Amino acid sequence: MHPRAAPPPGGASPDRRPLIAHVIYRLGVGGLENGVVNLVNRLPEARFRHAIVCLTDYTEFRSRITRPDVAVYAVHKREGHDLGAGLRLYRLLRRLRPAVVHTRNLGCLEALVPAWLAGVPARVHGEHGWDVFDPHGTSRKYRLLRRLHGPLVDRYVPLSRELENYLVAGVGLAADRMTRIYNGVDTARFRPRNGAGGAQALPAGFAGPDDLVIGTVGRMHGVKDQLNLAHAFVRLTGEAPAQAGRLRLVLIGDGPLRAACQGVLDGAGLGAQAWLPGDRDDVPDLMRAMQLFVLPSLAEGISNTILEAMASGLPVIATAVGGNPELVEDGVTGALVPPRDPAALADALRTFVRDPVRRTAAGLAARQRAETRFSLAAMMSRYTELYEGVLRAKAPRLLAMAAEG
Repeated sequence: MHPRAAPPPGGASPDRRPLIAHVIYRLGVGGLENGVVNLVNRLPEARFRHAIVCLTDYTEFRSRITRPDVAVYAVHKREGHDLGAGLRLYRLLRRLRPAVVHTRNLGCLEALVPAWLAGVPARVHGEHGWDVFDPHGTSRKYRLLRRLHGPLVDRYVPLSRELENYLVAGVGLAADRMTRIYNGVDTARFRPRNGAGGAQALPAGFAGPDDLVIGTVGRMHGVKDQLNLAHAFVRLTGEAPAQAGRLRLVLIGDGPLRAACQGVLDGAGLGAQAWLPGDRDDVPDLMRAMQLFVLPSLAEGISNTILEAMASGLPVIATAVGGNPELVEDGVTGALVPPRDPAALADALRTFVRDPVRRTAAGLAARQRAETRFSLAAMMSRYTELYEGVLRAKAPRLLAMAAEG
């Protein structure tokens, strides 16, 4: 096995900085993956080295890693149980000799056993959101899997209050093993529009200066429920005829719901007022082209896209699920609505469509909240404390060696 990135920062290196091995399922476009990239790019270089280990594979998304000393590895795990992948992971960890392995979400729990067998001193597990096959955390099988792996984890990192409550009350893990850390957002990259700035990211002629762009960003899979937004947009245009002609809908992302949403919009005669381009790498510009952001999910952890929309100065209308109520202040920075309810979503949209003063006020409040409560600096400080804390408890010698240089 070999990395297809920078040279491996393995144990043979004289560099005494502790190595953090971030184990994820796949490195591609996504909120979890974006958070990992932000982390390795921004944690203090003088304190930690990093490697990203993908149980399956990675994409060109790895180009977002700016540190030259971060290697990306692929274990090429097959679907289902793959003992060979476990053996390959064990050998890789033995070679890298990380001080900390940080696994994320249910799909990476199986990496904890190879990490333990490889003698990794400290093991951290993060819960970033609900599994696509268990969007409400009700699966007994998944609770049991988490409980069985519990003895191998030194510290848990739930990203929302709801996920923390699930791990403690639902799975039965100890509350004093939890360290809740909210995602941070890059408020320089995601910033409010300046005049008409951002509109050039849309197709030529799609939206004029008097049009109002409603948008969302995310994988177009069932749990994200963009169909709810498509149906709400149809209702909105039908019930607000005075504004209907100047409304535009932008659905960024790819997946099985993309064609279904396009069909709903085309069937209502709104195909020309909607744009569904698939995945894009210019999301900050597209955010600045919007006036309203919507997240219609059935389940969420702490949504990066909500934070990015807030940092972009957008009012956010989101379903009241998962960590969304921890981000969106109902009536202040946007609105919270029930999931699977296009009528309620259309009502919330209509309120903001008809009231530009309210849109402006909510957007300003959202930007301020992103800057003060969900900064990248705060996130980096919390993760630095986390890693140094588990090393202090599990491998104080490594911390002492790093301090000696």
